[in-house]
Amino acid sequence: MKRAILSLFCCLFGAFLVGCSNGKNSSQTDQWSRIKEEKKIVIGVDDTFVPMGFRDKSKRLVGFDIDLARAVFKKYGIAAEFKSIDWDMKEQELGNQTIDLIWNGYSKNKQREKVQLFSKTYMKNDQILVTKKESNITSFAQIKGHKLGTQRGSASFDVFTDQPEVLKQYIKGEPVLYENFNEAFLDLKAGRIDGLLIDNVYANYYLKQAGEIAKFNLTKGNFKNEDFAVGARKTDKQLVSNINKALDSLNKTGEFQKISKKWFGKDVWP
Repeated sequence: MKRAILSLFCCLFGAFLVGCSNGKNSSQTDQWSRIKEEKKIVIGVDDTFVPMGFRDKSKRLVGFDIDLARAVFKKYGIAAEFKSIDWDMKEQELGNQTIDLIWNGYSKNKQREKVQLFSKTYMKNDQILVTKKESNITSFAQIKGHKLGTQRGSASFDVFTDQPEVLKQYIKGEPVLYENFNEAFLDLKAGRIDGLLIDNVYANYYLKQAGEIAKFNLTKGNFKNEDFAVGARKTDKQLVSNINKALDSLNKTGEFQKISKKWFGKDVWP
């Protein structure tokens, strides 16, 4: 009886392992075959990051990266589905396979490349300091003694930490961390923080759409320029290769430029 129970347990456990190795639960397998078969891919986004991926007035998810991702996977007959996630938990979401990709104004850097595979760069970005005109803060050094804010888990926070000689040396203590840049802008306008370290692409779009760009100083420092790319699991080499092929095709046919001009008024291909 004990042998029969043990044998049954081993069979069930073996079937479980096989299922895990062949399905979505495996973190050791390239998922392209599954994605192609299901004709669906799940992309993690911060749905407040204008103009890359955000909710419009009717709560529809729109943006440059949304249009671009759909155009990429349309070439393979695959529907791009988007999952709004806590941006600070994006790497965990990818590792746990609740999403297949991180694609939402996502900057690749050496630290992230240690644990993720990235697509080719499709756009450049940099980090800027935004302050109110009345503050007369127009350089990084002038933020000394003032409160700085930024988004938790963002590229802004990463460069602030990794390149302390550029800005961190000037502020007292640690920056105020926000779940998203919308909240940070509200505090900046209310005077609860004095400066906001933020993606240039976000700040320009947000302030232009609000008709408030003349009320703020947008100051560039000496942070290195960033590469926007698609983040994937290390094992998903075929998936990333196919994304790269599609991006190149969209660039050659002019489809990329059409999407780019819709959101930025110009071609942002690097």
